[in-house]
Amino acid sequence: MSTIKAVIVEDSRLARNELKELIKKHVQIEILGEAENVDDGYRLIQETNPDVLFLDINMPEKDGFELLEMLDEVPITIFTTAFDEYAIKSFEYNALDYLLKPINAKRFAKAIAKVEASLEDKNEENVAANQERLTGNSQIFIKDGEKCWLVKVGDISHFEIVGNYTRVFFNDENPMLYKSLNQVEQKLPEKYFFRANRQQIINTNFIQNVVPWFNGKLKLTMSNGDEIEVSRRQSHLFKDKMSL
Repeated sequence: MSTIKAVIVEDSRLARNELKELIKKHVQIEILGEAENVDDGYRLIQETNPDVLFLDINMPEKDGFELLEMLDEVPITIFTTAFDEYAIKSFEYNALDYLLKPINAKRFAKAIAKVEASLEDKNEENVAANQERLTGNSQIFIKDGEKCWLVKVGDISHFEIVGNYTRVFFNDENPMLYKSLNQVEQKLPEKYFFRANRQQIINTNFIQNVVPWFNGKLKLTMSNGDEIEVSRRQSHLFKDKMSL
């Protein structure tokens, strides 16, 4: 049985102790550390690189969502909170699960089963991945206004420059990520993503059509209907990449 490395970020000592008692019944889980606020939690996650994060939502000064926003890559996340008003919102973030305090042991066991299944998928891809980059199963956190998402990198069809920031396209959403496109590109898996031009990076899995365009360029149609022009220089590299 593989060890599952876990971190707890929770401001209540009592709640942390209750979680640890539940975890004791699951010998495959190793607690790497715990933190009582967002800043300490961020440092702990950076130092330990956990598989799963047990995260309280409502904490003083900064909440759990703000912690996720600080991370380049988000671990498998299980929200823990006493406030069920957050339940629907947390699933909009694509959290793996949501546990309402006080946490029931059977309900906790179901959440751990989900963690194990998710890690199996992730570990298969990590075997051959460049660990300095994200993988298709890696999650990133995006907050744009009042809405937030936890998005698998492989579910993103393309990225586009907007000023100093980057618009992210996935499903029917296109929120703003407050990082430059160059910053984003350095982390993306080269297996899936390609820099079509100075303004856009595309996920080749979402290309529906490729046609020759003017001056040796190519035009791509993405699965959402967006048309993206590949620059002349990048068109040569694209053809090599896609064996065209």
